[in-house]
Amino acid sequence: MRTALGRFADLVDALSTRVGGAAAWLYPVLVAVLVVNVGLRYGLGRGFIELEELQWHLYAAAFLLGFAYTYATDEHVRVDLLHARLSPRTRAWIELLGCVLLLLPFASIVSIWAFDFFLSSWQLGERSPMPSGLPARWIIKLVLFLAMVLLSLQALGTAARNLLVVWPPRAGEQGEG
Repeated sequence: MRTALGRFADLVDALSTRVGGAAAWLYPVLVAVLVVNVGLRYGLGRGFIELEELQWHLYAAAFLLGFAYTYATDEHVRVDLLHARLSPRTRAWIELLGCVLLLLPFASIVSIWAFDFFLSSWQLGERSPMPSGLPARWIIKLVLFLAMVLLSLQALGTAARNLLVVWPPRAGEQGEG
């Protein structure tokens, strides 16, 4: 059981890391779109709504898809005045309870709502209200759903990893997880 929990946590961390790494490549694309848009607007006096909307979508996608990566690599914002002074087991308990009681319910509820949000948009064929705006507005809503599902998975993976710390191995059981 311990080995399965450890493997599950490793797989989730690897998935989050890969998705986060891929999402990071959206930032150079975002910068290129920004430069082109600013150049066209101030150089040629011509702005494009679709480029502005693309900027918002790229930023949102990169940000949302980076949530699980940030959590997997423990780079998220913490307010821990006592964190460094606590034992590893106490920190693991706090992390485990935070995952199970706070993060997992939040990310799961937002996932459910985001799926309905995406599905409604997709069924309506929602597009930008601007005539020259982006078609298929449902794509960014799908990204919200996928990001929250990935964050929920990461919460489960982090909970599993911390469970291995708080759950001592039995006599004769390998303690590596």
